[in-house]
Amino acid sequence: MSASCMLAQQPNIIYIMTDHQTATAMSIVDDTHVSTPHLDKLAKDGVRFSNAYCAAPLSGPSRFAMFTGVPPGSVGMMKNNDPFPEELKQETLGNLITAAGYDSGYAGKWHLPKASLPKDDDSFGFTSLHEHNDYGLAEACIRFLDQPREKPFFLVASFDNPHNICEYARNQELPFAEIVEPPIDECPNLPSNFAPAPYEAEIIRLEQRVHFPTYPVINYTADDWRRYLNAYYRLVEIVDTEIGKIIDALVERGLYDDAVIIFTSDHGDGVAANQWNQKSALFEEIVNVPFIVKAPGTYATNVERPELVNAGLDLLPTICEYAGAKVPARAAGKSIRTLVEQRHAGEVHPYIVTETQFDKSPTRGWMVRTPRYKYVLYDKGKYREQLFDIEADRKERRNLAIEKSQQNVLNQHRALLNQWVEQHNIRTTGREIILPEQEINVTR
Repeated sequence: MSASCMLAQQPNIIYIMTDHQTATAMSIVDDTHVSTPHLDKLAKDGVRFSNAYCAAPLSGPSRFAMFTGVPPGSVGMMKNNDPFPEELKQETLGNLITAAGYDSGYAGKWHLPKASLPKDDDSFGFTSLHEHNDYGLAEACIRFLDQPREKPFFLVASFDNPHNICEYARNQELPFAEIVEPPIDECPNLPSNFAPAPYEAEIIRLEQRVHFPTYPVINYTADDWRRYLNAYYRLVEIVDTEIGKIIDALVERGLYDDAVIIFTSDHGDGVAANQWNQKSALFEEIVNVPFIVKAPGTYATNVERPELVNAGLDLLPTICEYAGAKVPARAAGKSIRTLVEQRHAGEVHPYIVTETQFDKSPTRGWMVRTPRYKYVLYDKGKYREQLFDIEADRKERRNLAIEKSQQNVLNQHRALLNQWVEQHNIRTTGREIILPEQEINVTR
């Protein structure tokens, strides 16, 4: 089947995902510390959304949102090892796209809840191409591209890196990369928001202290953090090279131009901002993720769009629209195809929500992001409400929630969270969360 024939009907779709990649860890955004020529090419050939956020800053819940379009808190899927709800399996992305007439293959990290998609399990609609292992993953994807077929294909390439930064912080051997330590004066300098901000949520440091295996950086020196940043950006470059193998193969086979190619990450990393590593917290570096869509044909290219996107929940309806597949009624996101293909399409979401449960902890939290503001609520501790003017304060230095003059803005965002919790029947640990002068009822 020729590329032009498939474009008239159903385009080939390639979904590329990394793990732990923050939105700014691409040289098209910031070339100070990292070089990502292959992701840069994808962005220049498509549309990059600078205000894309993960559905949950933890791998399992985030991936659940991606492959079901369902908020993880609505079904209790807030931990990495939570079992996948049986009643949702037939409405997962692989099954939906395969039912629409596609040949669907999955390579790499799965984590729902097993690390690899079982080869003998076709209940998710994918053929398993490669296990959870970045080594050989790109080559497995290329073999899939070379298979003879009469159908369009849907390929998922799910890389682990830069997730190896977790092992690096624990002084463990890196599973899928090798890092050469340079002299300290060649390592990145510390970010401008390296120090924790005044009026930070109290629960942040409590979590860091009581879960040392997850946050072994608590006694890091400034130089340790610089080495951490060097390792992180080298891991991003390593995975960019692997992604480049797939992009080059698509180009060489004449499959690139007429394909839908989507790139994102399940969540970001602390990258030393607020002296935080790993995920779970609702800092901007963790919840703001890269999101690039290259549409088939000659639509807008090299475009940065500011509209709010939920990179988790919006993924399924977007891919379904391109594939001509039915979107399940339970899917909470919206297709962003119009934003990709039109320069003046307008917003898809007036606000979006990210929800979290800290890794290996019962602590919960929620973020409401509107065009100008970001509201954060944790379920315990002092200063558990945070409000930031993201237009003026992307580094989250000034917590407006403590200022009387911002009470109206605070109440507006409390109301939006309450609306979202009610709309999606969000489950919590079984107690109400009471806010000053306003009640947010999240008991389920």
